[in-house]
Amino acid sequence: MTPTVTKPSLALSLFPIAALVALLAGSVALFGDGNSAGPNQIALILAAVVAATIGIRLGHSWKDLEAGIVHGISLAMGAILILLVVGALIGSWILAGVVPTMIYYGLELLTPSIFYPSACVLCALVSVATGSSWTTAGTVGVALIGIATAQDLNLGLAAGAIISGAYFGDKMSPLSDTTNLAPAMAGTDLFTHIRHMMWTTVPSLAIALILFTILGLSASAPQDTAAVAAILASLQASFVIGPHLLLPAVLVIGLVIRKVPATPALIIGALTGCVFAVIFQPGAVTTLAASPDLPNWAALIKGCWAALASGFTLSSGNAALDDLLSRGGMGSMLNTVWLILSAMTFGAVMEKTGMLGRIAESILSTVRGTGSLILATLSTSIGMNVLASDQYIAIVIPGRMFRAEFARRGLAPQNLSRCLEDAGTMTSALVPWNTCGAFMAQTLGVATFTYAPYAFLNLLNPVISAIYGFTGFSITKLETVDTVERDA
Repeated sequence: MTPTVTKPSLALSLFPIAALVALLAGSVALFGDGNSAGPNQIALILAAVVAATIGIRLGHSWKDLEAGIVHGISLAMGAILILLVVGALIGSWILAGVVPTMIYYGLELLTPSIFYPSACVLCALVSVATGSSWTTAGTVGVALIGIATAQDLNLGLAAGAIISGAYFGDKMSPLSDTTNLAPAMAGTDLFTHIRHMMWTTVPSLAIALILFTILGLSASAPQDTAAVAAILASLQASFVIGPHLLLPAVLVIGLVIRKVPATPALIIGALTGCVFAVIFQPGAVTTLAASPDLPNWAALIKGCWAALASGFTLSSGNAALDDLLSRGGMGSMLNTVWLILSAMTFGAVMEKTGMLGRIAESILSTVRGTGSLILATLSTSIGMNVLASDQYIAIVIPGRMFRAEFARRGLAPQNLSRCLEDAGTMTSALVPWNTCGAFMAQTLGVATFTYAPYAFLNLLNPVISAIYGFTGFSITKLETVDTVERDA
């Protein structure tokens, strides 16, 4: 006989969330705000235990909950694969001299006064071209963080500029997966969606650039210029530096522009880095292999293999540079993978037990006018990023929930698709245990809570979207769309 499943009350549905908040607060209080060292993972698993216990009391079987967890984790497998490949790419690109070359030229060209807005614009251009904030952060972003470190800049602010630019492109590029997913959920077409997003995203970027410019102009030049000169000298001594070493980065961007999926494009980029390392940095490769008894060809293979698996280790004698470039490898991403698995476990249990749905129903019951509907959509997307820990869920679930309500109120579907991106896409990188927040923190080496206050584009976008909802500015009615289509 199948047991009767009871629908959870709102109070009961909120209890695992309260438990998670308390556990995460305890994690931060005891261990700091690092998001991949283990404490946050334990907090998420314990919160999942609380949610599962409630689910079993409501009549769900453990077998059903386990199936839900497996399904939830499967949704994140694409992100996990990309995460591991980015780790390999970083290791091989440092070994090949690609990242050192980016840092070398960046130190010569990007002064502190223009670094933050320049970093934001550069990442925006690359991300629009590739459609991927992750690819942008894992390539150009890593080099920019290196430049900021060498110039003794605020790393939280530097990471905020990188992420702001990266997410502008991720949101506005027709190549982006979220930019294609949101209109599909809302029921509109891709380019109508992109045009409608310009109303909120372009002003957000403009304000962010003004803030980055003001903060950059107030930044002092490196007090120890000798330290920067020493880093430049150490880079030249440790690696062959030259514009030809930027070709792997150009190749990856070109592949993504040609719509090659991210994972194979990044794998090609990582392997190309190994080829460049063997050709242009053979000494660094054999040193990393640390096997003088092996034939040269075998040492070259071992060195590249080690960079892909465990990352690169530099011993130049310059402590700052050694710390900066001793990183990468698939192994460096395993703690982040652990975090993602823990987060998806909690989100899956909450969804399977119906507690996420109950919370969503409560939010929808508060909707009165257009402004409150927009605010409810934005809040739900942000909540999904916090609770379900994945930006795709933060787009899909609110899209399904609010699509009929937008239509019932005579609002064109591009209003909904814009909200899904303004909040779902943009705030994903601001949550430490979200797949995007975990990736950015691990890849850039800056804790989420450190860069989040400076990710101005990501913070401003949902606020501007909410203001538009209450003022009615740029809110398109269904009647307007119908009239345009009839006239056409």
